[in-house]
Amino acid sequence: MSVLTVKNLGISFGGLRAVDNFDISIENDELVGLIGPNGAGKTTIFNLLTGVYIPTDGDILINNKSTLGKKPNEIVMLGSSRTFQNIRLFKNMTVLDNIKIAYHNRMSYGLFGSIFKTKKYRLEENKAVQIASELLDVFGLDMYKNDLAKNLPYGKQRKLEIARALATNPKILLLDEPAAGMNPQETEELMETIKLLKKQFDISILLIEHDMRLVMGICERIVVIDYGKIIAKGNPEAIRTNPDVIKAYLGE
Repeated sequence: MSVLTVKNLGISFGGLRAVDNFDISIENDELVGLIGPNGAGKTTIFNLLTGVYIPTDGDILINNKSTLGKKPNEIVMLGSSRTFQNIRLFKNMTVLDNIKIAYHNRMSYGLFGSIFKTKKYRLEENKAVQIASELLDVFGLDMYKNDLAKNLPYGKQRKLEIARALATNPKILLLDEPAAGMNPQETEELMETIKLLKKQFDISILLIEHDMRLVMGICERIVVIDYGKIIAKGNPEAIRTNPDVIKAYLGE
């Protein structure tokens, strides 16, 4: 079954057609890359998929449920989560609390419970700490759980943002340039982490990235866009040698 289905997606800003007739279908447990030159419309597509922008045309289905008309938090509840091109952590909160705050959509105690520390409150808070600690352990961040997020090295902040996205229990994870700003060693560690989390958490991943070694090294399929339109689809080897892709990146 398709976790994500996008049909004829499009958006216009004034007279500019930023995304035009974009189609994609991602099956359970797939890792798909979305690439293209700067300004091709990749992050705009992510913003459409997550409810930041409202499409001018088309439809988006997560687990066969349309996201049209839904707010970003409602789309998260359908099973979608994302990271951002520019890291957006709660920098003055601890590493552990950054994960816990993403877990709130699975907590049901109310104001009364939080004020009087009811049994339900204690059980759910303990569960949140357990889940957060398990995620931090997967990413090798458990030793930093009481540190402020802003004090983490850059590469570990990237990992924390991915861990936070996973705390929402998504069926599909959207990673927007996760290797941006990383050195080669950090990028290598990230590649192994993405492979691990895909296997361990049984999720699908849609990845935007400019580091072609990472994209070619872990993606099963790749979709290439230019000026908001799809110009190529296929496996890494087919994309590597596609003349339209080479032209888009290097010019004629």
